[in-house]
Amino acid sequence: MSDESALVTAVKYHGTGNDFIIVDDTKEIPNRRAFAKVHCSRDTGVCHETTDRRGADGVLFLAIKQQHTPIQVVMTLIQPDGSTAAMCGNGARVAAAWAAEQTGATEMMIETPAGTRHATLSGDTITIEMGTPVFTPRCVPLTTDRDTALIDEQIGSLSITAVNTGVPHAVGMVDDIDSISLNDIAPPIRHADMFPAGVNVTLAELTGATQFRQRTYERGVEDETRSCGTGAVAIAAVACRIGIIDTDTPITVRPPGGALRVTVASDQSTTLTGSVEREFQTELTVITESSPRSTAPTMPQAKSSDSGLSSEHNNTIESSPSPSQDDVTR
Repeated sequence: MSDESALVTAVKYHGTGNDFIIVDDTKEIPNRRAFAKVHCSRDTGVCHETTDRRGADGVLFLAIKQQHTPIQVVMTLIQPDGSTAAMCGNGARVAAAWAAEQTGATEMMIETPAGTRHATLSGDTITIEMGTPVFTPRCVPLTTDRDTALIDEQIGSLSITAVNTGVPHAVGMVDDIDSISLNDIAPPIRHADMFPAGVNVTLAELTGATQFRQRTYERGVEDETRSCGTGAVAIAAVACRIGIIDTDTPITVRPPGGALRVTVASDQSTTLTGSVEREFQTELTVITESSPRSTAPTMPQAKSSDSGLSSEHNNTIESSPSPSQDDVTR
């Protein structure tokens, strides 16, 4: 079979609107960057008769190690721009859902470049331990001449706090989240000199004692997404840091794609909980340098009700250090 006609089985999942193509890591995909760029495209990427939305927020290449107890799932996330993400909260939850479908397990460890995360399942709800958010300049990372945390400071048109929750986020607390054109204000912050590896830009609006609305512009997706798990955790971490909420208080964060629950414990460890849904299974072209186009079935373009939002995931290994592994970046 020629490279042009080679196909691979893929499954599409989403976690609160953050959608991913899943491919078994044992399958031969010689050019993963090209594969992700083609099939994640919101204009021409993967599609199915059950949905009017093309593309995805990334491709998850997953491998299951059943010899371990609990089982381990090795997760590699390639983003729509071809970069590799160190961590993605919703992606990790989706990986757990897929692994549960394959094995029947309700508990597992998700191995990511940012560290290994414990996941548990209850029906379609998945909780993942997200580690400890870090505000240290070197770990966000901030520019090398910065030796203090960036807390509630003006960068571009937002007053932001910078935190790494597996990937870097610049979190801005705002009064009216709908009044802001995120795709206009985010790029100057995302590329600001303060953030040598780039940054995700996340807006948060406090709507109740323990309720926040969320919007995130994701690095690597280069667009606003329907949901961002690391962004939801960043909101909770920042809210605790600046005194809006107390630790050990479960909060609800609502990105456009649905509700997520986040808790920051007294030891600063965090958990992320939300639903995951399996969308469909399909066959996708194995992309090589000589096959640059998607051969997914044709379908109508996504309707305007999509609001122009992509759905997570977030950021490049070449870009920013993980708090747990200084030599791994996203």
